[in-house]
This record gives sequence, structure tokens and C-alpha cells, in this order.
Amino acid sequence: MSEDKLSLAKRELTGKKVKDLRAQGLIPSVVFGGKDEPILTQSPYNETEKVLLSAGYHSPIDLDIAGKKQMALVKVVHVDPVKRTIQNVEFQAISANQVVEATTPIEIVNFEKSDASKAHLAILQVMEEIDVKAKPVDLPESITVDASGLKTVDDGITIADLALPKGVELADKELDPESAIANVYDPVQEAAEREAEAEADKAAEEARAAEAAATEEKAE
Repeated sequence: MSEDKLSLAKRELTGKKVKDLRAQGLIPSVVFGGKDEPILTQSPYNETEKVLLSAGYHSPIDLDIAGKKQMALVKVVHVDPVKRTIQNVEFQAISANQVVEATTPIEIVNFEKSDASKAHLAILQVMEEIDVKAKPVDLPESITVDASGLKTVDDGITIADLALPKGVELADKELDPESAIANVYDPVQEAAEREAEAEADKAAEEARAAEAAATEEKAE
């Protein structure tokens, strides 16, 4: 069983009429997958938001759909681009023995213990999450990567450095093992380079302005 549980009521309203549900503090949703046809559902906003934040896209949720139990994963959450409120949720029905795909966060740990950190270098994580395949009980809440061995700006963390838990594999078998997850960089050097670029752009702009002024003067 999952630690995350959510009760859903079946809904009748569809299309533009679902705005009435949102006005009542309800989130319209749909549960698809399995042997049954998709089920139109709804649930209270606050309760749903709490469960979505806890489960994310990587942990199974135990749904109660009008009294019927169903395990599911969150597949899509539609959010209002302005208000940032949840507009609609799509759940995928799954079974305990079914291998499913889920998006799992990547967590980098122990960078503060590395020689790179002691040399006042910094780390930039460029890949925050990754798709994995596993049975629901084996889906990890996150995949941690130990960064204590990083030393210089030539170092980094790649897909090949991921240690997947037992029963878990990457969803994309063709993913390049050398794809970057995080890179080490020198913040002081980068700041100096940005400043130099800004000064060069300013000098170039002043030169163009001076040339334009000279051209205009000749024309007169």
C-alpha cells in the first residue's frame, strides 16, 4: 500500500462546465489505464494539492474512487499559467505487479565534503530528474549521487554515475551514459568572464555610436 491516499468522487460535468467545479473548490481529474474505460473524477482542492506535492510523479497513490480501491501514478498536472493553481489532473491506473515508468528526482549529496568545494568551486545541476522503470513498490522517492569525489572544474556527474536501486532501471535505454547531470565550475572566474563580456559589448556599442556620429558629421 502507498503512504499517499486520495478519495475521488465520480463527476458528471465535462468541457467548459468544469469551471463550476473549480469555483466550488474542486479539482476535475481523470483516471485512465487498466481494463476499464477512463473514469471522470473530482476531489477537494486542498486535499488533492497535498497528495500531489507528497507523491509527485514518482510515488504511487492509493485512490478511493467512489468506494473502489485503485493504485495510480500522477501522469499530468495542468496548472493555470497565471494563477499557478491546479486545473486538472490525469492519473494512470496501475497494479502492484506491473512495471511502470515514473519520473524520479536526482539528489546530489556530499558536495560540501569534496575537494572542489574546499577549493571554493561550485556545482551546477543541469538534470533535475530522470525517468525510470520499476514495480510500484520499488519506485524510489529520489536517486542520490555522491559528489564527494569531485575535485576540479574538469569533473562532473553523468548518467553513468547513477547507482540505481535494486529492481529499478532507466526508462530510456538509449540515453547517453555521458549525458551531464551536474558540472563543477569556478564562480569567480565566471563572474570575471561575464564582466569582461559586458565591457567588450559596451566598448563595441560606443565604437558603433562614434562611427555613426562621424558618418553623420561628414554628411553635413
